[in-house]
Amino acid sequence: MGLDAAARREAWYELAAGRRSIRRYGTAPVPAQTLRRILSAACWAPSAHNRQPWRFAVLDEAAAKDRLARAMGERLRVDRLADGDAADLVAADAARSHARITQAPVVVVVALDMADMDRYPDKRQRAEYLMAVQSTAMAVQNLLLAAHAEGLGACWMCAPLFCPEVVSAALELPKGWEPQALVTMGGPANAGKPPMRHPVETVLWTPPA
Repeated sequence: MGLDAAARREAWYELAAGRRSIRRYGTAPVPAQTLRRILSAACWAPSAHNRQPWRFAVLDEAAAKDRLARAMGERLRVDRLADGDAADLVAADAARSHARITQAPVVVVVALDMADMDRYPDKRQRAEYLMAVQSTAMAVQNLLLAAHAEGLGACWMCAPLFCPEVVSAALELPKGWEPQALVTMGGPANAGKPPMRHPVETVLWTPPA
């Protein structure tokens, strides 16, 4: 017997408020059927013109995760050293990033593809691109909530935005795929920390009548 409307509502709010960014995982693999359900839920996100510009590359083999982590880590080192940061701090940051990627049972590389979006000869194209970015971000939110519903931990990482060409080259992504994020995923090693959230009153504005 399904949940009634009130129970479904309360379950959804509990799911949304209970999600955490989990960065450490157990070693058990994520079952293929579970991962497919999660990605299917991501694909039910709303999108501009219903063009569904999101794309997903699933990394569950150690070699692929290591190749990506090393390529991104090298770019991180180059950029941070150019900023004048201390070499030991840069090395520690790169090592931490490498561990987060390689120790996750699954890494989902989230990309967008503009192939099916509208084309404009003027500044409207910028808006069209942002529509694709926002659509892809909505898919990521669905993905994160679905992973949480499955009892998995997951963490959204935006690092590919700093080096999209590095990610594309390391994984030989299809032409037109623009990396936007990584989502690491697996059985949670801990419950995560409750995040701080501003009260809704601090982010709400009502225009004058």
